[in-house]
Amino acid sequence: MLLPLRVRGLALKNRIVVSPMAQYKARNGEVGDWHLVHLGARALGGAGLVMVEMTSPVPEGRITPGCPGLWNDAQQAAFRRIVDFVHGESSARIGLQLGHSGPKGSTQLGWEQIDEPLPSGNWPLLSASAVPYGPQNQVPQAMTRADMDAMTAAFVAATRRAAAAGFDWLELHGAHGYLLSAFICPLTNRRSDEYGGSLENRCRYPLEVFSAMRAAWPAERPMSVRISAHDWAPGGNTPDDAVAIARLFKEAGCDVIDVSSGQTTREARPVYGRMYQTPFADRIRNEVGMLTMAVGAISEADHANSIIGAGRADLCAIARPHLADPAWTLHEAARLQTRAVDWPNPYLSGRDQLYREIARQQAMQTAVQVAADPAEVP
Repeated sequence: MLLPLRVRGLALKNRIVVSPMAQYKARNGEVGDWHLVHLGARALGGAGLVMVEMTSPVPEGRITPGCPGLWNDAQQAAFRRIVDFVHGESSARIGLQLGHSGPKGSTQLGWEQIDEPLPSGNWPLLSASAVPYGPQNQVPQAMTRADMDAMTAAFVAATRRAAAAGFDWLELHGAHGYLLSAFICPLTNRRSDEYGGSLENRCRYPLEVFSAMRAAWPAERPMSVRISAHDWAPGGNTPDDAVAIARLFKEAGCDVIDVSSGQTTREARPVYGRMYQTPFADRIRNEVGMLTMAVGAISEADHANSIIGAGRADLCAIARPHLADPAWTLHEAARLQTRAVDWPNPYLSGRDQLYREIARQQAMQTAVQVAADPAEVP
Protein backbone atom coordinates (compact mmCIF):
# COMPACT_ATOMS: atom_id res chain seq x y z
CA MET A 1 0.00 0.00 0.00
CA LEU A 2 3.00 2.29 0.35
CA LEU A 3 4.21 1.81 -3.21
CA PRO A 4 4.01 4.91 -5.43
CA LEU A 5 1.66 5.11 -8.40
CA ARG A 6 1.71 7.35 -11.47
CA VAL A 7 -1.53 8.13 -13.29
CA ARG A 8 -1.04 10.29 -16.37
CA GLY A 9 1.24 13.12 -15.20
CA LEU A 10 0.42 12.76 -11.51
CA ALA A 11 2.66 10.86 -9.08
CA LEU A 12 1.04 9.56 -5.90
CA LYS A 13 3.39 8.70 -3.05
CA ASN A 14 1.30 5.67 -2.04
CA ARG A 15 -1.92 3.79 -2.81
CA ILE A 16 -4.08 5.05 0.09
CA VAL A 17 -6.94 7.42 -0.71
CA VAL A 18 -8.99 9.39 1.78
CA SER A 19 -12.44 8.62 0.44
CA PRO A 20 -14.78 11.57 -0.30
CA MET A 21 -16.95 11.81 2.81
CA ALA A 22 -19.85 14.25 3.17
CA GLN A 23 -19.36 16.73 6.00
CA TYR A 24 -22.59 18.78 5.65
CA LYS A 25 -20.73 21.90 6.80
CA ALA A 26 -20.77 24.10 3.68
CA ARG A 27 -22.71 27.38 3.65
CA ASN A 28 -24.42 28.33 0.40
CA GLY A 29 -22.23 25.73 -1.24
CA GLU A 30 -19.01 27.30 0.04
CA VAL A 31 -16.46 25.31 2.03
CA GLY A 32 -14.90 26.93 5.08
CA ASP A 33 -12.64 26.42 8.08
CA TRP A 34 -14.14 23.02 8.88
CA HIS A 35 -13.14 21.69 5.48
CA LEU A 36 -9.69 23.25 5.71
CA VAL A 37 -9.03 21.46 9.01
CA HIS A 38 -10.75 18.22 7.98
CA LEU A 39 -8.98 17.85 4.64
CA GLY A 40 -5.74 19.43 5.82
CA ALA A 41 -5.43 17.03 8.75
CA ARG A 42 -5.93 14.03 6.51
CA ALA A 43 -3.43 15.34 3.99
CA LEU A 44 -0.89 15.48 6.83
CA GLY A 45 -1.90 11.94 7.87
CA GLY A 46 0.07 10.06 5.25
CA ALA A 47 -2.44 9.22 2.48
CA GLY A 48 -1.34 9.64 -1.11
CA LEU A 49 -4.58 11.21 -2.30
CA VAL A 50 -7.25 13.14 -0.39
CA MET A 51 -10.65 13.43 -2.07
CA VAL A 52 -13.14 16.23 -1.41
CA GLU A 53 -16.75 15.16 -0.89
CA MET A 54 -19.28 15.23 -3.73
CA THR A 55 -19.53 18.80 -4.96
CA SER A 56 -22.38 20.03 -7.16
CA PRO A 57 -22.06 22.15 -10.30
CA VAL A 58 -25.44 23.81 -9.61
CA PRO A 59 -27.33 24.81 -6.42
CA GLU A 60 -30.13 22.30 -7.05
CA GLY A 61 -27.64 19.46 -7.38
CA ARG A 62 -26.61 19.44 -3.74
CA ILE A 63 -27.68 16.51 -1.59
CA THR A 64 -28.39 18.74 1.41
CA PRO A 65 -28.16 22.47 2.19
CA GLY A 66 -24.81 21.70 3.85
CA CYS A 67 -23.16 20.21 0.77
CA PRO A 68 -20.55 22.09 -1.28
CA GLY A 69 -20.85 23.48 -4.78
CA LEU A 70 -18.61 24.93 -7.46
CA TRP A 71 -20.69 27.34 -9.50
CA ASN A 72 -19.26 30.74 -8.47
CA ASP A 73 -16.00 32.57 -7.83
CA ALA A 74 -16.32 32.57 -4.04
CA GLN A 75 -16.62 28.77 -3.95
CA GLN A 76 -13.62 28.43 -6.25
CA ALA A 77 -11.53 30.72 -4.05
CA ALA A 78 -12.53 28.78 -0.92
CA PHE A 79 -11.39 25.54 -2.53
CA ARG A 80 -8.17 27.19 -3.69
CA ARG A 81 -7.33 28.01 -0.06
CA ILE A 82 -7.58 24.31 0.85
CA VAL A 83 -5.68 23.09 -2.20
CA ASP A 84 -2.88 25.56 -1.52
CA PHE A 85 -2.60 24.33 2.08
CA VAL A 86 -2.39 20.68 1.00
CA HIS A 87 0.22 21.45 -1.63
CA GLY A 88 2.22 23.75 0.62
CA GLU A 89 2.23 21.74 3.83
CA SER A 90 2.05 18.09 2.76
CA SER A 91 3.22 15.64 0.10
CA ALA A 92 -0.35 14.45 -0.54
CA ARG A 93 -2.30 15.19 -3.70
CA ILE A 94 -5.90 16.42 -3.58
CA GLY A 95 -8.87 15.60 -5.80
CA LEU A 96 -12.43 16.80 -6.23
CA GLN A 97 -15.50 14.65 -6.78
CA LEU A 98 -18.14 16.36 -8.92
CA GLY A 99 -21.70 15.07 -8.94
CA HIS A 100 -25.39 15.96 -8.96
CA SER A 101 -27.76 14.49 -6.39
CA GLY A 102 -30.62 13.87 -8.83
CA PRO A 103 -33.58 12.13 -7.14
CA LYS A 104 -31.72 12.00 -3.79
CA GLY A 105 -31.37 15.77 -3.44
CA SER A 106 -33.03 18.31 -1.16
CA THR A 107 -32.65 16.06 1.87
CA GLN A 108 -31.65 16.44 5.50
CA LEU A 109 -28.13 16.49 6.94
CA GLY A 110 -26.48 13.13 7.48
CA TRP A 111 -26.95 13.13 11.25
CA GLU A 112 -30.65 14.00 10.90
CA GLN A 113 -33.01 11.80 8.86
CA ILE A 114 -30.65 10.80 6.09
CA ASP A 115 -32.12 10.64 2.56
CA GLU A 116 -35.43 12.09 3.79
CA PRO A 117 -36.76 15.41 2.40
CA LEU A 118 -36.20 18.70 4.21
CA PRO A 119 -39.06 19.70 6.55
CA SER A 120 -39.38 22.88 4.46
CA GLY A 121 -37.61 24.77 1.69
CA ASN A 122 -37.24 21.86 -0.69
CA TRP A 123 -36.03 22.56 -4.21
CA PRO A 124 -37.18 20.78 -7.41
CA LEU A 125 -35.35 17.63 -8.49
CA LEU A 126 -34.18 16.25 -11.83
CA SER A 127 -33.54 12.64 -12.79
CA ALA A 128 -33.48 10.23 -15.71
CA SER A 129 -37.14 9.41 -15.10
CA ALA A 130 -39.91 10.53 -12.77
CA VAL A 131 -39.04 7.87 -10.19
CA PRO A 132 -38.73 8.99 -6.53
CA TYR A 133 -35.99 7.51 -4.36
CA GLY A 134 -38.49 6.62 -1.65
CA PRO A 135 -42.14 7.07 -0.67
CA GLN A 136 -41.37 10.31 1.18
CA ASN A 137 -39.05 11.75 -1.46
CA GLN A 138 -40.15 14.13 -4.17
CA VAL A 139 -41.01 12.85 -7.62
CA PRO A 140 -38.21 14.25 -9.82
CA GLN A 141 -38.76 15.71 -13.25
CA ALA A 142 -37.45 13.56 -16.11
CA MET A 143 -34.69 15.47 -17.85
CA THR A 144 -35.37 16.94 -21.28
CA ARG A 145 -32.75 17.40 -23.95
CA ALA A 146 -32.48 21.05 -22.94
CA ASP A 147 -31.98 20.01 -19.31
CA MET A 148 -29.21 17.63 -20.34
CA ASP A 149 -27.42 20.26 -22.39
CA ALA A 150 -27.61 22.81 -19.57
CA MET A 151 -26.38 20.28 -17.01
CA THR A 152 -23.48 19.17 -19.17
CA ALA A 153 -22.47 22.81 -19.55
CA ALA A 154 -22.64 23.23 -15.77
CA PHE A 155 -20.39 20.20 -15.24
CA VAL A 156 -17.91 21.60 -17.74
CA ALA A 157 -17.91 25.01 -16.04
CA ALA A 158 -17.30 23.35 -12.66
CA THR A 159 -14.51 21.27 -14.21
CA ARG A 160 -12.77 24.42 -15.38
CA ARG A 161 -13.17 25.95 -11.93
CA ALA A 162 -11.70 22.81 -10.35
CA ALA A 163 -8.68 23.07 -12.64
CA ALA A 164 -8.27 26.76 -11.81
CA ALA A 165 -8.49 25.96 -8.09
CA GLY A 166 -5.47 23.68 -8.55
CA PHE A 167 -6.98 20.24 -7.93
CA ASP A 168 -4.74 17.36 -9.01
CA TRP A 169 -7.47 14.81 -9.70
CA LEU A 170 -11.12 14.94 -10.77
CA GLU A 171 -13.76 12.29 -10.18
CA LEU A 172 -17.24 12.10 -11.67
CA HIS A 173 -19.83 10.58 -9.33
CA GLY A 174 -21.88 8.06 -11.29
CA ALA A 175 -22.96 5.90 -8.36
CA HIS A 176 -25.32 5.62 -5.38
CA GLY A 177 -28.55 6.64 -7.09
CA TYR A 178 -27.52 10.22 -7.81
CA LEU A 179 -28.29 11.87 -11.16
CA LEU A 180 -25.91 10.02 -13.47
CA SER A 181 -26.38 6.78 -11.57
CA ALA A 182 -30.14 7.18 -12.09
CA PHE A 183 -29.48 7.01 -15.83
CA ILE A 184 -27.24 3.93 -15.56
CA CYS A 185 -29.50 1.91 -13.25
CA PRO A 186 -32.39 0.10 -15.01
CA LEU A 187 -34.54 0.40 -11.89
CA THR A 188 -34.56 4.20 -12.10
CA ASN A 189 -34.18 4.73 -15.85
CA ARG A 190 -37.53 4.10 -17.55
CA ARG A 191 -36.92 6.25 -20.60
CA SER A 192 -38.09 5.16 -24.04
CA ASP A 193 -35.73 7.41 -26.00
CA GLU A 194 -32.08 6.88 -26.92
CA TYR A 195 -31.10 7.35 -23.24
CA GLY A 196 -33.10 4.37 -21.98
CA GLY A 197 -33.38 0.65 -22.54
CA SER A 198 -30.06 -1.07 -23.21
CA LEU A 199 -27.04 -0.64 -20.99
CA GLU A 200 -25.28 1.29 -23.75
CA ASN A 201 -28.24 3.68 -24.00
CA ARG A 202 -28.46 4.12 -20.23
CA CYS A 203 -24.77 5.04 -20.14
CA ARG A 204 -25.08 7.46 -23.04
CA TYR A 205 -25.75 10.64 -21.05
CA PRO A 206 -23.19 9.93 -18.27
CA LEU A 207 -20.64 9.32 -21.03
CA GLU A 208 -21.60 12.61 -22.70
CA VAL A 209 -20.98 14.43 -19.42
CA PHE A 210 -17.71 12.62 -18.78
CA SER A 211 -16.39 13.24 -22.29
CA ALA A 212 -17.20 16.96 -22.08
CA MET A 213 -15.46 17.16 -18.70
CA ARG A 214 -12.43 15.22 -19.93
CA ALA A 215 -12.05 17.68 -22.81
CA ALA A 216 -12.12 20.61 -20.37
CA TRP A 217 -9.84 19.02 -17.75
CA PRO A 218 -6.06 19.33 -18.27
CA ALA A 219 -4.77 16.36 -20.25
CA GLU A 220 -1.97 15.61 -17.78
CA ARG A 221 -4.32 15.31 -14.80
CA PRO A 222 -6.21 12.06 -14.07
CA MET A 223 -9.96 11.52 -14.07
CA SER A 224 -11.86 8.74 -12.35
CA VAL A 225 -15.51 7.69 -12.26
CA ARG A 226 -17.28 6.20 -9.26
CA ILE A 227 -19.84 3.55 -10.18
CA SER A 228 -22.23 1.29 -8.34
CA ALA A 229 -20.98 -2.10 -9.51
CA HIS A 230 -23.96 -3.98 -8.05
CA ASP A 231 -27.45 -2.68 -7.34
CA TRP A 232 -28.08 -5.56 -4.93
CA ALA A 233 -31.72 -5.63 -6.09
CA PRO A 234 -33.70 -7.79 -8.54
CA GLY A 235 -33.65 -6.31 -12.02
CA GLY A 236 -30.75 -4.00 -11.22
CA ASN A 237 -27.21 -3.85 -12.54
CA THR A 238 -24.93 -6.76 -11.70
CA PRO A 239 -21.14 -7.17 -11.56
CA ASP A 240 -21.30 -8.36 -15.17
CA ASP A 241 -22.87 -5.03 -16.11
CA ALA A 242 -20.20 -3.20 -14.11
CA VAL A 243 -17.49 -4.67 -16.32
CA ALA A 244 -19.33 -3.40 -19.41
CA ILE A 245 -19.88 0.05 -17.81
CA ALA A 246 -16.20 0.33 -16.93
CA ARG A 247 -15.20 -0.62 -20.46
CA LEU A 248 -17.36 2.18 -21.88
CA PHE A 249 -15.77 4.76 -19.57
CA LYS A 250 -12.28 3.47 -20.34
CA GLU A 251 -12.96 4.00 -24.05
CA ALA A 252 -14.06 7.57 -23.22
CA GLY A 253 -10.73 8.32 -21.52
CA CYS A 254 -11.36 7.39 -17.89
CA ASP A 255 -8.16 6.55 -16.01
CA VAL A 256 -9.55 4.87 -12.88
CA ILE A 257 -12.86 3.29 -11.91
CA ASP A 258 -13.76 3.90 -8.26
CA VAL A 259 -15.75 0.78 -7.49
CA SER A 260 -18.58 1.12 -4.99
CA SER A 261 -22.00 -0.55 -5.00
CA GLY A 262 -25.62 -0.19 -3.94
CA GLN A 263 -27.55 2.83 -2.70
CA THR A 264 -29.37 3.11 -6.02
CA THR A 265 -32.70 1.90 -4.64
CA ARG A 266 -34.25 1.46 -1.21
CA GLU A 267 -34.95 -2.15 -2.20
CA ALA A 268 -31.24 -2.96 -2.20
CA ARG A 269 -30.14 -5.81 0.08
CA PRO A 270 -26.35 -5.71 0.07
CA VAL A 271 -24.28 -8.49 1.61
CA TYR A 272 -21.81 -6.71 3.88
CA GLY A 273 -18.48 -8.05 5.07
CA ARG A 274 -14.78 -7.33 5.20
CA MET A 275 -13.63 -5.88 1.84
CA TYR A 276 -17.03 -6.87 0.45
CA GLN A 277 -16.81 -4.67 -2.66
CA THR A 278 -13.26 -5.59 -3.60
CA PRO A 279 -14.31 -8.50 -5.88
CA PHE A 280 -16.03 -5.98 -8.16
CA ALA A 281 -12.86 -3.87 -8.40
CA ASP A 282 -10.89 -7.06 -9.04
CA ARG A 283 -13.06 -8.07 -11.98
CA ILE A 284 -12.97 -4.64 -13.59
CA ARG A 285 -9.20 -4.30 -13.17
CA ASN A 286 -8.41 -7.68 -14.63
CA GLU A 287 -11.15 -8.09 -17.22
CA VAL A 288 -11.20 -4.53 -18.56
CA GLY A 289 -7.49 -3.91 -18.06
CA MET A 290 -7.65 -0.58 -16.26
CA LEU A 291 -6.79 0.92 -12.89
CA THR A 292 -9.36 0.51 -10.14
CA MET A 293 -9.93 1.91 -6.69
CA ALA A 294 -11.34 -0.49 -4.10
CA VAL A 295 -13.57 0.83 -1.33
CA GLY A 296 -15.79 -0.63 1.37
CA ALA A 297 -14.94 -2.13 4.76
CA ILE A 298 -11.18 -1.79 4.24
CA SER A 299 -9.95 -0.92 7.69
CA GLU A 300 -6.44 -2.33 8.22
CA ALA A 301 -3.09 -2.21 6.48
CA ASP A 302 -3.32 -5.97 5.96
CA HIS A 303 -6.53 -5.45 3.98
CA ALA A 304 -4.98 -2.83 1.72
CA ASN A 305 -1.72 -4.75 1.30
CA SER A 306 -3.54 -7.94 0.34
CA ILE A 307 -5.77 -6.12 -2.17
CA ILE A 308 -2.93 -4.30 -3.89
CA GLY A 309 -0.37 -7.09 -3.58
CA ALA A 310 -2.74 -9.60 -5.18
CA GLY A 311 -3.49 -7.27 -8.08
CA ARG A 312 -7.14 -6.84 -7.17
CA ALA A 313 -7.04 -3.03 -7.25
CA ASP A 314 -4.47 -0.26 -7.61
CA LEU A 315 -5.75 2.11 -4.92
CA CYS A 316 -7.66 1.62 -1.67
CA ALA A 317 -10.11 4.29 -0.56
CA ILE A 318 -10.50 4.39 3.21
CA ALA A 319 -13.60 6.18 4.52
CA ARG A 320 -14.83 5.67 8.09
CA PRO A 321 -11.40 4.76 9.52
CA HIS A 322 -10.21 8.16 8.31
CA LEU A 323 -13.08 9.85 10.16
CA ALA A 324 -11.88 8.20 13.36
CA ASP A 325 -8.17 8.69 12.66
CA PRO A 326 -6.91 11.40 10.28
CA ALA A 327 -3.41 9.85 10.40
CA TRP A 328 -4.62 6.32 9.59
CA THR A 329 -1.83 5.73 7.06
CA LEU A 330 0.93 6.86 9.40
CA HIS A 331 -0.44 4.80 12.27
CA GLU A 332 -0.87 1.65 10.17
CA ALA A 333 2.68 2.04 8.88
CA ALA A 334 3.89 2.30 12.48
CA ARG A 335 2.10 -0.95 13.35
CA LEU A 336 4.05 -2.56 10.51
CA GLN A 337 7.26 -0.94 11.85
CA THR A 338 8.04 0.48 8.40
CA ARG A 339 9.36 4.01 7.99
CA ALA A 340 8.56 4.20 4.28
CA VAL A 341 6.20 7.11 4.98
CA ASP A 342 6.91 10.78 5.46
CA TRP A 343 5.75 12.46 8.66
CA PRO A 344 5.34 16.24 8.91
CA ASN A 345 8.46 17.68 10.52
CA PRO A 346 6.58 19.17 13.50
CA TYR A 347 5.32 15.66 14.36
CA LEU A 348 8.62 13.76 14.22
CA SER A 349 9.07 13.44 17.99
CA GLY A 350 5.60 11.92 18.18
CA ARG A 351 6.52 9.51 15.40
CA ASP A 352 9.60 8.24 17.24
CA GLN A 353 7.71 7.73 20.48
CA LEU A 354 4.92 5.87 18.67
CA TYR A 355 7.35 3.50 16.95
CA ARG A 356 9.13 2.78 20.24
CA GLU A 357 5.85 2.11 22.04
CA ILE A 358 4.55 -0.22 19.33
CA ALA A 359 7.87 -2.10 19.26
CA ARG A 360 7.71 -2.47 23.06
CA GLN A 361 4.15 -3.80 22.90
CA GLN A 362 5.05 -6.28 20.17
CA ALA A 363 8.06 -7.52 22.15
CA MET A 364 5.91 -8.03 25.24
CA GLN A 365 3.32 -9.93 23.19
CA THR A 366 6.03 -12.21 21.80
CA ALA A 367 7.39 -12.83 25.29
CA VAL A 368 3.94 -13.83 26.53
CA GLN A 369 3.55 -16.23 23.60
CA VAL A 370 6.96 -17.79 24.27
CA ALA A 371 6.07 -18.30 27.92
CA ALA A 372 2.76 -19.89 27.01
CA ASP A 373 4.02 -22.22 24.28
CA PRO A 374 7.56 -21.83 22.96
CA ALA A 375 6.86 -24.24 20.11
CA GLU A 376 4.32 -21.88 18.59
CA VAL A 377 6.74 -18.95 18.26
CA PRO A 378 9.14 -18.94 15.28
